[in-house]
Amino acid sequence: MNINPNIFKAYDLRGIYPKDINEETIVVITKAIYQFFLQKLQKDSLSVVLGRDMRTSTPQLFEIVKTTLMEHGAEVVDGGLLSTPSFYYATLNYGYDTGIMITASHNPKEWNGLKFVIRQDKHLLKIGKPTGMEDVKELAVVGEFKLAKKQGSLKQLDSAIKDEVESAIKTVGLEKIKDFKIVTDTANGMAITYLDEFFSHFPAQVIKMNDKLDGTFPAHEANPLKFETLKDLQEEVLEEQADFGIAPDADGDRIFFIDEKGEVIPATMITSMIADEILSEMPTESIIVDIRYLRNVQQVVKRFNAPCLITKVGHAFITEMMIKEGSFFAGESSGHFFFRSTGGAESSVMVLAYLLKIIQKKNKPLSEIVKEYHTSYESGEFNFKLSPSEDVKKVLEQFAQSHKEGERSDLDGLSISYPNWRFNIRTSNTEPLMRLNIEAESESLMQEKLKELLATFQALGAEKE
Repeated sequence: MNINPNIFKAYDLRGIYPKDINEETIVVITKAIYQFFLQKLQKDSLSVVLGRDMRTSTPQLFEIVKTTLMEHGAEVVDGGLLSTPSFYYATLNYGYDTGIMITASHNPKEWNGLKFVIRQDKHLLKIGKPTGMEDVKELAVVGEFKLAKKQGSLKQLDSAIKDEVESAIKTVGLEKIKDFKIVTDTANGMAITYLDEFFSHFPAQVIKMNDKLDGTFPAHEANPLKFETLKDLQEEVLEEQADFGIAPDADGDRIFFIDEKGEVIPATMITSMIADEILSEMPTESIIVDIRYLRNVQQVVKRFNAPCLITKVGHAFITEMMIKEGSFFAGESSGHFFFRSTGGAESSVMVLAYLLKIIQKKNKPLSEIVKEYHTSYESGEFNFKLSPSEDVKKVLEQFAQSHKEGERSDLDGLSISYPNWRFNIRTSNTEPLMRLNIEAESESLMQEKLKELLATFQALGAEKE
């Protein structure tokens, strides 16, 4: 059987159903993942938490993954319909060895995939490009397995979402809150499961949009990083005169917020606010940010003389650094937020609890709180397609040479920093695509530098997507 090697991504495994991932290929993929788990942990059999999202292809894939694991001796722990953060919580906190989540994250309805992790004491090792994805890919593509045929077992797990929410509220120290009015648009995705549970603990007025689980995504694409998908939520926040709006992605591991004026709050502003709250109580803790946008968060962390660490883009890379450095909190500019207390994995519930705690403490509208942390302006991401003949490394070097006076970093693509502005250009893992992000101390400077860099890309013959 031919397995498409391109489904093995840098951070997880994803492909089109039924072209890349189907009832036949999922057997091979599951065997590859389980053999990798056994080799990594040097055990004869393992417990595997199995979670799943609401996509239309998920039920049949779930049954096959479950059966395949049990045929080779695994103790399968059926977590049911879970968000990805709830799945992480279940794998980490109940003492199981590993976990597999059937989801394609925020991708459109025809996609499906797998995220898989290994529990390492109080941490989660997410399997991505630097942590074993290439090994799983090789096992699947070669298709030769050394798995014993023996019957495993199955058990149900029903308490993960309830326990996850109660743990987050306790960890953050969120007690009584005022009667906020909040609009949620969960885009028919999994986040409604933890939001319903969360707001059962507090007296907030919650106005729910697109709250029924539906893998066809009838309302709109479940990707809040595409701000055009947030327009209805923004309008509803204004119409209802709500305190704020919440916009998670399909599997619930990313979360964006809309302020009371209907404006999208950049994820780095949420990172800055939470970092300030954490460091005010624990000023020596380290905070992690990804390479795309640094300046706003660095300004906060600098006030405490705390370490601000920089990582590559991607949830597997960030979790890996959190474990290595023992950092308390990380924020990614795509709306992923990570905590040491959750094993280095995402927790949107923790983010929401912190946000409510901050609003309560400051007793101001959310837009005014955001202003306190807004010291740098961000461009948003611009994507460019190069012609196949272009050498990406040479293109990056051209940008580096034309900005020789700046401070250079090659951590993830190319970053050049000046005292009052910086940019990052990353390359895609799978295609000749380049992604540009710029931030500067003023909006006018940001626009000026954006214009210059866009012109450079145009001169190179790159096509803006």
